[in-house]
Amino acid sequence: MSWIAVAKKDFRDAVQSRALWALLAVFVLFSVMTTYAYVEVPEAFGAQSGEVSFAGMVFFLAGITGLFVALAAIVVCYKSVAGERELGSIKLLLGLPHTRGEVFLGKVVGRAAVIAVTLGIGLLIGVGFGALLLGTIQVVPVVLFVMTAVLFAGVYATIIVGLSATTGSTSRATTLALGFFVVFELAWDVVPLGVVYVANGFSMPQQMPDWVFLVMQIPPSSAYFSSLVALLPAFADEANAQTQAAGFDAFYATPEIGFVVLALWLIVPLAVGYVRFNSTDL
Repeated sequence: MSWIAVAKKDFRDAVQSRALWALLAVFVLFSVMTTYAYVEVPEAFGAQSGEVSFAGMVFFLAGITGLFVALAAIVVCYKSVAGERELGSIKLLLGLPHTRGEVFLGKVVGRAAVIAVTLGIGLLIGVGFGALLLGTIQVVPVVLFVMTAVLFAGVYATIIVGLSATTGSTSRATTLALGFFVVFELAWDVVPLGVVYVANGFSMPQQMPDWVFLVMQIPPSSAYFSSLVALLPAFADEANAQTQAAGFDAFYATPEIGFVVLALWLIVPLAVGYVRFNSTDL
């Protein structure tokens, strides 16, 4: 398949670049420091030494991983298509027996693999280090945690590559990627509150409407965290990990909604990126 060749080239180029190894070193250091801080200095995070647990460490690392994946995806993916269009090298690539769809899909898979490998190695080292400090490990939850994180990394790579495919300018691609991060990862918490405030006549209701829970799940990192809670409910209870579903009675107010949101974040950017890239004049 032609898209596999594109993905392999993209991944091979990344492996040969210093940026990938720098990213791997940063995340390994980051995950080790995070687990060490959770185990040895729990008071800094509002916990007592007796409350430290393997489940708590996993969900603590999961929460911080969301931020790392978002930033790593921006760094690795924002120039994936826009950069080649700006340089003109995309025409050389399309001169080979590749369709535009195959090039786009190959870029998505190649960049997703770069982030997934980096994240997987970093998480395994971090969790392994934490397990040594705690003197215990639970293999199945760790596998599910790493698999969910890798899925999340793939989704975020798809989003940023999809944004990159909509433009031929790296500066515009940077703006789109950073704008997405600011809106959905930093500022989104106030969006549902603002909508409820306006819809309720510029006052806050005593009981939030059920649809607010859906709006709160829209950011990819929120959907990732909910998906992890759905996969590891006993771990989540032990770690006191919450998905904000309490207080909502709707049938969709469950952690499983995270998988639906992640699926939409995978499908929609793929479709939009492909349509824009396939129809643009190179």
